[in-house]
Amino acid sequence: MVAVESGVAPQQDRDDVARRLLDSSETLSYDPTEEVDWDTPLDTSYHGASPEWSTLYGTSYWDEMSPEQQRELTRQEAASVASTGIWFEMILQQMVLRDFYAKDPTDPSFQWALTEIADECRHSIMFARGAAKLGAPAYRPNRVVVELGRLFKSVAFGESAYAAILVAEEVLDVMQRDWMRDERVAPFVRTINNIHVVEESRHMKFAREETKARLQGSGKLRRQVDALVVAIASYFIVTSMVNKDVYANAGLDPERAIREAKANEHHKSMMRSSCAGLMEFLNSAGLLTRSAMWFYKRANLI
Repeated sequence: MVAVESGVAPQQDRDDVARRLLDSSETLSYDPTEEVDWDTPLDTSYHGASPEWSTLYGTSYWDEMSPEQQRELTRQEAASVASTGIWFEMILQQMVLRDFYAKDPTDPSFQWALTEIADECRHSIMFARGAAKLGAPAYRPNRVVVELGRLFKSVAFGESAYAAILVAEEVLDVMQRDWMRDERVAPFVRTINNIHVVEESRHMKFAREETKARLQGSGKLRRQVDALVVAIASYFIVTSMVNKDVYANAGLDPERAIREAKANEHHKSMMRSSCAGLMEFLNSAGLLTRSAMWFYKRANLI
């Protein structure tokens, strides 16, 4: 009989998942320095993301913009999403390292954790080079969110850390699956998206398994606290994806653009539809409480 620690799934099950992820990583991983075309100059006839994912798509402002302005906006928005991804991947790496600090290095989960961190390092460099090639500045969340992220990465642990990781990865995954298939998007961006989707699928599997494992045997109060922590973290991550500076950098009137983006029902609908599976998982894990739902609704995730 397999021993079960308090709040931890049977170790054999977790080992099996980790081994499968390690095997997958060995057979299907990419080197962005070789796979992505970094040398060909940026072709401005392409978008940086599928236009339908733009924060202004479906607004009167979008309809007034020239095709060149629309493409520039999607390039700036894609660069902002990539920059936010780098910020969160740095939080993720520190949480995972802290979680596996001084644990058994012969454990497959330990080895997978280091593999995931190595993936994230490559992804961050890939996103950074991609944003630079799109002609964008270094977009960052505002100072308050940066400091909240600093706090979160220092105190979050167990299921709250892995569930927050899952939210950030799943939202980005749905966007990028659309972008990587869209021939209107710059080829090098499509390659970046494809690499990230393939490799992040393993990370999401691990995050789901760890979230479920850490929640086993947890009481109602603990789940209520976890649900709220994850929802608050998710709100700040998602609402930081597109920096407000993208509008000025795309040559638009920032005040009008921010106003219309905030009221854009099309974009809100896109975000909600992208999170249907995620919300179903959080609900099944007992992490979709009334207080948590308030934050998800504010972030247009539900």
